[in-house]
Amino acid sequence: MTLIVENKVLKSFCNSLGKTEFITVDTEFLRDKTYWPRLCLIQIGGPGQEAAIDVLAEGLDLTPVLALMRKPELLKVFHAPRQDFEIFYRLMGELPFPVIDTQISAMVCGFGDSVGYETLVSKLIKKKIDKSMRFTDWQKRPLSKKQLNYALADVTHLRIIYQKLSQMVDNNNRENWIKEEVNALLDPTLYTFDVREAWKRLKIKNPTPRLLGIIREVAAWRENAAQSRNVPRNRIARDDVILSLAIQKPRTLNELGMVRGLNDRQKNGKTANKILAAISDGIAVPIDDCPKVLKTQKNKGKYRPTSDLLKVLLKLKCEEHSVAQKLIANSDELDELARNDEAKIRALKGWRREIFGEDALALKHGKIAVTMKNDKYRIINI
Repeated sequence: MTLIVENKVLKSFCNSLGKTEFITVDTEFLRDKTYWPRLCLIQIGGPGQEAAIDVLAEGLDLTPVLALMRKPELLKVFHAPRQDFEIFYRLMGELPFPVIDTQISAMVCGFGDSVGYETLVSKLIKKKIDKSMRFTDWQKRPLSKKQLNYALADVTHLRIIYQKLSQMVDNNNRENWIKEEVNALLDPTLYTFDVREAWKRLKIKNPTPRLLGIIREVAAWRENAAQSRNVPRNRIARDDVILSLAIQKPRTLNELGMVRGLNDRQKNGKTANKILAAISDGIAVPIDDCPKVLKTQKNKGKYRPTSDLLKVLLKLKCEEHSVAQKLIANSDELDELARNDEAKIRALKGWRREIFGEDALALKHGKIAVTMKNDKYRIINI
């Protein structure tokens, strides 16, 4: 067990790992009080060695670590790395490559949707992870031996998990399935957030284009403020306050002061003027440039029985092929397929079409049926 706090040790450690076939990687970070995640540890495992790199150690240069992340001949193994990738993207300006996500590997090997690391440790290695350190404040120093053991377990067990899952993937010829999902995970747009897209996070009842146009501007103000102050967006203003501002459309400081949920600082001075300017911008934007309201599909209830049948078929086909349903289609995609044979959805493309899409279309057109016998569903030809 090693905690690296010195540049010389870090450089030596990374040099030795650079000669291996693959490394396992994880991070520990905090973001409950900040907008951007605060990286505290980077754990890396290689053959017979692993270490936790103390990112908060004074003067520690992470250049050797980032070089490993960029090294094209060195595979980096993560588990469910969306947040890890966000951190590395901010550090490097690019994503680690090449990579594999063992959660994706597990999903094509019959372990279910979004399988957790602890589940894989239990099922593949027959061990249990001590959960008592899960809510550690990783920025506090010194770290205890128990905390370091917990952090390092995320990369030591991962080596064995990766090797076992890789064998299962190879045996079932599903390398291309994984490649497609990993490529999607490596889309840089997932980790670059446009503040003018922030409004899409809000749940909005009875939207109109104009209302959405105002919400877009006010939500962008909040996002910019949260980023510049590095605080959670709800620390600036709650979602319901953003909606109230868009609905009430205050145009003066006096009217702004009547909106509930704003603090005194937001009702006066520069901050108040920024809020009023955002509202004015939303009101002034041409209606054609406002976000479009997605029309509720007419006769949606008409397609509900078909959608429900498709869900049953999806479950059966995923069980048959030992693949997670989430990788094939979600509920919205099944609803779209129920309405349209040429829906632009994943299930009608590539390997997904082969194991589910063709049968889904056949079910819609009465060429096959789903029946039940002895409390079990089965598919029959008609």
